[in-house]
Formats: sequence, structure tokens, C-alpha cells
Amino acid sequence: MASVAANSAALSAKATFRGSKVAAKNTVRPAVRKAVRKAVTTQASAATSFTTVNSDKIFTEALNLMPGGVSSPVRAFKSVGGGPIVFDHVKGAYAYDVDGNKYIDYVGTWGPAICGHANDEVNEALIAALAKGTSFGAPCELENVLAKKVIEAVPSVEMVRFCNSGTEACMGALRLMRAYTGRSKVLKFEGCYHGHADPFLVKAGSGVITLGLPDSPGVPQGATSGTLCAPYNDLAAVKAVFEANPDDIAGVILEPVVGNSGFIVPDMEFLQGLRDLTTQYGAVLCFDEVMTGFRISYGGAQKHWGITPDLTTMGKVIGGGLPVGAYGGKKEIMEMVAPAGPMYQAGTLSGNPLAMTAGIKTLEILGRPGTYEHLDKITTRLSSGLVEIAKECGHEACGGSISGMFGMFFCDGPVKNFQDATASDTEKFAKWHRGMLSRGVYLAPSQYEAGFTGLQHTEADIDATLEAARDTLKSL
Repeated sequence: MASVAANSAALSAKATFRGSKVAAKNTVRPAVRKAVRKAVTTQASAATSFTTVNSDKIFTEALNLMPGGVSSPVRAFKSVGGGPIVFDHVKGAYAYDVDGNKYIDYVGTWGPAICGHANDEVNEALIAALAKGTSFGAPCELENVLAKKVIEAVPSVEMVRFCNSGTEACMGALRLMRAYTGRSKVLKFEGCYHGHADPFLVKAGSGVITLGLPDSPGVPQGATSGTLCAPYNDLAAVKAVFEANPDDIAGVILEPVVGNSGFIVPDMEFLQGLRDLTTQYGAVLCFDEVMTGFRISYGGAQKHWGITPDLTTMGKVIGGGLPVGAYGGKKEIMEMVAPAGPMYQAGTLSGNPLAMTAGIKTLEILGRPGTYEHLDKITTRLSSGLVEIAKECGHEACGGSISGMFGMFFCDGPVKNFQDATASDTEKFAKWHRGMLSRGVYLAPSQYEAGFTGLQHTEADIDATLEAARDTLKSL
């Protein structure tokens, strides 16, 4: 049977050449899955070459080996129906599954693959580093090299601590905010996701929304008693929280562009207001740039917006596709971290030489002329094209993009926060996702996740994606 690789090629040629409590009310219910199954049947004639026999077989086995058959919840496709696609390999802008299907990939391993999957330059650097060892558990000069690159690029960072994941980075930042201020409460925003540490699983985003889970079982009340929440982009609500807790808030943490409730852009007045309020009340302002760091711009969202926080968390891109995390900020704050100071945080694999190597080469590539101009050009065309086509086909739609990050909602919008995002038609999104999948386009399997482009996406990829979108949206 012909693969979706042929299907994608044909599309290119044709184009001349794509909470409240965390339980979101519009997340998937049995009716959605029924609708998706119907959509898959309807779309079969439009994508007759699409088969997932091997993916289904592997996933069925995985269900008896791992909880839900996956190592991270959103990968299970729970909110879009059908079984997940099992990857065989990736290269450049493309993913290839175990059934031989080829996809234009807009997930990019959830952000890190900004230079393209299995980038040749990154791989060459890794092969050379591999010969020296996979892990040291001791200082290495590579840490200095990557640290200097991060400090030079990110306005808020004067010192940095490397760790192993975005979750770990946010855990360290949370403890540091409390240690530095001597206060216990932290303010986060509804729908923003900062990893799965107990204090953050309150009105969280990402897979927590996708699965419609309540505040997670197993999180004791004491772990979240110091977590305060407010709606994103609502400065008046933030002011009210500070007025009610004037001497208790250690810090404010937020995504400076939301990617875990879908793609949501902050108002400049909101960001500036947070900077002013935290300064006024002696609280620490922390930007969670695990997703936006070195993606929105070379210096992250803070460079893009011109708003400098006190602390920044990072991950994804700075590891070049290997497990990594980091938090950094003002020197006087960072010197609280052990062994320079009393706040303890450690990690066996922190500063791993392979992750440092991949990060160094990735940032080197991103620092070359024209990289972010390319990302902005192709992503703007993709995002605006998707919304335009959706509206032409009679669907309510809104969306946007910044640099290599984008999103679309099936509602009129505007979407300013998580509550607005829940107005999106998630049943329609599920059908749309499966339709695009069958036409060789791999999108995030959740309405509540942003999409990502990379340097190896081409104009032909965008042409093919938009053509697939038109075919799919006409069929919904």
C-alpha cells in the first residue's frame, strides 16, 4: 500500500511544488471519540493510503507494559481519538512511522527540534563527544561554554544552573524564589504548565487539560496551599491577589507566551504590570521559557517583549534534543543555590556532556544570520493560511504565531486566557487532527498545545500543509 509519503509529495506537486478547575468542559468525552471514528471513516476515501496497522499493534502491546501505553500522557492521543502514531525515525522537518508513513512534523519533539530532526551538525558534534564518554558526574568545560552562551543571550541571566528537564528547572526556581524572599506563596496562572511538581498542578495546562484531569490525585493539600492562581492577561486579578497577600508572595511564574493552553499571546500591559507589581511588593518575577527560550527569539520571549524578569527557566532548545533543563537569573539570587548558598538542589546527570554538546551546537546554528527571519516568514504564512482557509471553509477560527511557534483555535476569539481557549470546538479539532494526519501532516494531538516550526521547514512544506488543510477542512 502506498504510504503518506506519496500523498505528501502529491500535495506539494499540486501546489506547484501545510482550569477554571483543570477539568476543561470541552475536553474529550465519549461523544468526541465516536465523532472521530466517524471522521476517520469519512476521510478514508480522501486518504486511502493511510494505514497504522503496525502502530496499532505496538501500542496495543504497550498498554500492558506502561500506564496508558506511553511515557508521557499527551502522546496517547486521548483527546483526538484513534491510536497514537509510533515513530520509527525522524530527519529534518519530517517524521516517519513504523508503517512507512511520512509526515511534515509540526511538533518537533515538543519544541527542541528547532534546527530540524537529527541535524547533521549536531549529530557530528555528538558523535565526537560520545567517544569521550556519556556521563561524567563531574565538572566539564562544556558546561562553561553553554553557560556563557545562555548568559550572553538571555537578558535576565547572570548565572545559570543546569539540570535535566523543564520540570526540574521550575522546581528549582520555585524553591529559589522562596529561599531568596523568605516567603512561601507563589502566584501562577490558569492554564500555564510548569511541569508536574506538586505545587504547580493547580489549574495547570498541557496534558492535564488534554486529559480533563482534576487537580491531580496524590497531591496533598499542603503541597498546593501556597499556590495562588489568577487568569492570564488579567492584571486587575493579579493586583487583587497581591493586595490580599502583600507580604506573603515569594514570586510570580508564568509562560511569557502561553503554549500549554494552545498558543496565547500576552498583552504588553499585562507583562509590564507584572514587572511593576513584583518590584513594588518585593516578589520575584520568573519567566518559564522552557518552551519559548531561543524559539521566540535568540534571547527568548523576554528579549522579544523587552521585559526582563528576575529568574528564567529553560529547557528543550538549549539541549538540542537531549534531556536538559536550566534556571538562571540575577547573580544575587542565584548565589543562594548550593554550594554557593544554602538552597539545595542537585542532579546526577546535570551538565551531562552530551546534552551540553548538543545545546552548544544548536545555539551556534541559531546565532547565524537569517535564522529567525526564516522562522518568522514560514510560520506567519502557515498560521495565517490555516486561519484563512478554515474561515473560507465555513469554520470559526482564530490563531497567530511568533517566530517558530503558532496555534489555531476553532472559535471566533480572541483567545486571551485558558477560559477563552475552552470555547474552542474540541470535537472539530479532533476530526481536523486525524484528517491532517491521514494527509501526511503531524500536529500536536491536543487543542491545548502550541505548534512548532523549524529551520528545515520549507516553503514547499507550507504549501503541502495548507493544501492538506483545505482538503481536510472541506470535509469536516
